[in-house]
Parts: sequence; structure tokens; C-alpha cells
Amino acid sequence: MRLLGIGSRIEHATYGKGVVTNVTSQHYWVTFIENGLETIDLDSEFEIIEATDGDVDAVSFSEVEQSLVQILKKWSDVSEVVPIADKFKGGTLILQPADESLKPYELPIDKFFHKIIMVRDRLRVMEQRINASDLDEQGKIDLQQYITRIYGSLTSFNILFKSKSHQFVGQRSK
Repeated sequence: MRLLGIGSRIEHATYGKGVVTNVTSQHYWVTFIENGLETIDLDSEFEIIEATDGDVDAVSFSEVEQSLVQILKKWSDVSEVVPIADKFKGGTLILQPADESLKPYELPIDKFFHKIIMVRDRLRVMEQRINASDLDEQGKIDLQQYITRIYGSLTSFNILFKSKSHQFVGQRSK
């Protein structure tokens, strides 16, 4: 049996004409003109209209999706969903001035938490851009240490995080 490569054109008795868009160890993923995306077994009956080289890396759709998600996390301001601790859901942050003649400022705690997450995500993007920059190694290390100290300053907000894995971590004492 000859393995078809991505881009091969086939005609299937049930689905009609299509193009191989992915190859796994057991299946072809074929986008058919009339029937959209279908998965067929490698040994299915079909006519080969035009074959491309089968010597391609078999990559699954989920692997491509995971790679894309990692790239977006690394290079954009797209943030993951980070849950707030249950005890603070729907709560209110109240800033009470010392001067009793002034009115307190109230803010939904979820909104405040979202702003903290945005700061954290932008710091992460900054870290990655520093690492990918043309700075010399010492310059990168200096900026990384500065960002670590910023994270340390933000550890006071860790109480708001539902999961410890999302919390800020500053410089560890030796």
C-alpha cells in the first residue's frame, strides 16, 4: 500500500472528490468538495486522481492546535482563563479613605482580579520578548531579575487566586 501525502487528490465512491489534508498512522483526513472534512481508513477504496509524496511528517490536528495555542500564549496578549478564589466571587473591593468626609470607592472584585491577571500576562509576554531579543546575556539577566522583583511585589494578591499554580512567585530567598 502506497501512503499518500498531504495535498493528494482522490475520488471516493461515497464522498466524491477531495484533497488529503492530514495523514495519521491509521487515517487520511480528506476535505471533500461536496461533503466537507471526513476521516477515512488508509486502506479504504478510492481512486487516486493525483498523488503527492507520502514522505511527510504525520501530524494530527490536535498537535497543530496545541502548537498554535502555545504560540499564541507566547507571543500575544491572549490570556488564559484564571479562576478567582470561590470566596471572592461576586464580592466587592471597598477602599475607605481615612478622611470620613470622603466617600469610599467600591469596585467589583472580579473586575479588579481581571486587571491583575492582565498585568501578569503582560509581564510574561515582556519576559518572552526579552528572552528573544538581541540583548546581550547580562542585559537579559538584569531585566529578568527586575521582572522577578515585580512578581514579588504582586504576591500580596495571591489570596485572590483559586489555584496556587496561577499565583505570583517572586525571588526565592537562598
